[in-house]
Order: sequence, then C-alpha cells, then structure tokens
Amino acid sequence: MTAPMPTRTDGLWLDDLFVGRTFTSGEVELTATTIIEFASQYDPQPFHLDADAAQGTFFDGLVASGWHTAALTMRLYTDAFPLATGIIGGGVDVTWPSPAVAGDILHLEGAVEEITLSRSRPDRATVVASHQTINQHGEIRQKTTSRLLAWKRPD
Repeated sequence: MTAPMPTRTDGLWLDDLFVGRTFTSGEVELTATTIIEFASQYDPQPFHLDADAAQGTFFDGLVASGWHTAALTMRLYTDAFPLATGIIGGGVDVTWPSPAVAGDILHLEGAVEEITLSRSRPDRATVVASHQTINQHGEIRQKTTSRLLAWKRPD
C-alpha cells in the first residue's frame, strides 16, 4: 500500500521527522464567553458555565473544560505539526496539571520522542510526540503524548 493522499501540500512526511525534532505553535486566547459556549454544548458543569456558581467549587472560579483545552490543543497541534496526511491518531495520553482560565493565551510546545517503523508495512511508522499546552505565564494547562501514523513521502 502507498501513502494516503496528502491533506496538505506543505505537510511533513515521515522522511522529514527525527527523534528530537521540536515544534511550537502560534497562540490562541481563551475568553469567558468561549469557555461558557463550549461548556454549554459539551460539558455543562457549574464551574464551566457560571463564574458565580463556580465560587466555592474545587476550582473556586470559572475554568475551561479539559475537553475545551484539548480541542484548542488539537487546533494548535495541527498547525504546529502539519503532517502531510493529517494527524492520524493511534492513541493519546492526556493530563491537565492546571485548569485553563479566561485570559489565558495558550500555545503548544512539543517534540518527536520516538519513531517505530512498521515491520509489515515499510511505507509507514508510528510516531510518538509529546507536547504541552502552556499559557503566557508558563503554566502548563495540558500535557499530551500522542501516537500517530506517518507515511514516507511517495516516489
């Protein structure tokens, strides 16, 4: 089998990757409005929906859903690590060391940790990349380790 059709002409192929390759994204700002809009649709808990109702909860204030942070992280990831065939996930480990809050300006910093060539399909590999979603104060909002599929550049 050959590589799938590229989803982006400027994307990276397996041939472009190496252990230790780093990547950094642009920024995205989190607002109270976007926190509440996301939570209203996907994670309707008081600490994601209403600053007053969030007082006295574990977070003691309005915070973004971890899934909102994950969605923003994915957006930053696709821009910072533009695989030619798209980011095809084979698994992910996610932790949220601290909650994202309104006013956070988030960016992503990551690196390729491991590349394992397929023994049965030599045109591809599993790539392990670790990345952190960090705010403007250096606070880590999300830590992620992704296992992805990547293909060699077609002839």
